[in-house]
Amino acid sequence: MNYSDQYPFSGKYYLDQYGHKMHYLDEGPEDGPVVLLLHGNPTWSFMYRNVVQKLKNTHRCIAPDHIGCGLSEKPGVTDFPYNLKSHAENIWGLLEHLGIEQFSLVVHDWGGAIGLTAFRDQLDRIQKLTILNTAAFIDKDVPKRILFCRLPFIGDFFVRGLNGFAWPATFMASAKGLSRRIKRGLLAPYGNWRNRVAVWRFVKDIPFEENHPTGPLLRETENVLKNLDNIPTIACWGMKDFCFNPDYLEKWKRLIPSLISHEFHDAGHYILEDECEECVQIISSFIRKPSDS
Repeated sequence: MNYSDQYPFSGKYYLDQYGHKMHYLDEGPEDGPVVLLLHGNPTWSFMYRNVVQKLKNTHRCIAPDHIGCGLSEKPGVTDFPYNLKSHAENIWGLLEHLGIEQFSLVVHDWGGAIGLTAFRDQLDRIQKLTILNTAAFIDKDVPKRILFCRLPFIGDFFVRGLNGFAWPATFMASAKGLSRRIKRGLLAPYGNWRNRVAVWRFVKDIPFEENHPTGPLLRETENVLKNLDNIPTIACWGMKDFCFNPDYLEKWKRLIPSLISHEFHDAGHYILEDECEECVQIISSFIRKPSDS
């Protein structure tokens, strides 16, 4: 996996409640203010490499790879639940393991649902929130190309056998195009059938059906989002995202009236790739700014 030139970090491992090794970055001063960065599907902590580099001189940056993703262990489908509940519990458990109480939260894609579900009963632990093309609520506006990946047997073979989710994302999720180096970095952990199990299970866990088992938990999270209006929150949003389209951003604005939105009209879902320099500057300035200013 040739990505070390872009990802010059020495990761650590946390043993989750199921006994699986969860990889995470822990960069910056141990006693510094904490920033928790949560990725989605089909990415990993590599997505936050530039944010970590920018903040690590002043902040302690914690960027985990969800189980089955990145450099974390990739257990089989029967060895880990691969659902919102288990991923959220792992994030909560990691911070308990590290003894972290207060933190700023940065979320992208599934990271929004996972992070806000993990702390739905303890939102006061979140000092600041940055949302990047994500959702933490139920929405039926799911692209047909993603619904196709959920089909029994066909979807499994397409996503895991043909790499029909992570690989297409390297050009469909970017409006400006990614370099070969960045594509290699994003795809490095997902090189075979076994290593793509989480990619497929994330797609399966979208609560599209009325009776989907993850639906009730995500509704619990959605019901507390109005309380985020008391937390300083910004959005950096790629307006050409085919999945988390601008309607999702509008819903966030309704849920959090105090939200400060930065909209990038020539960027897609991989907002941190399409608008790297400006987004990293916005995020770092927001996180470093004193809360009372």
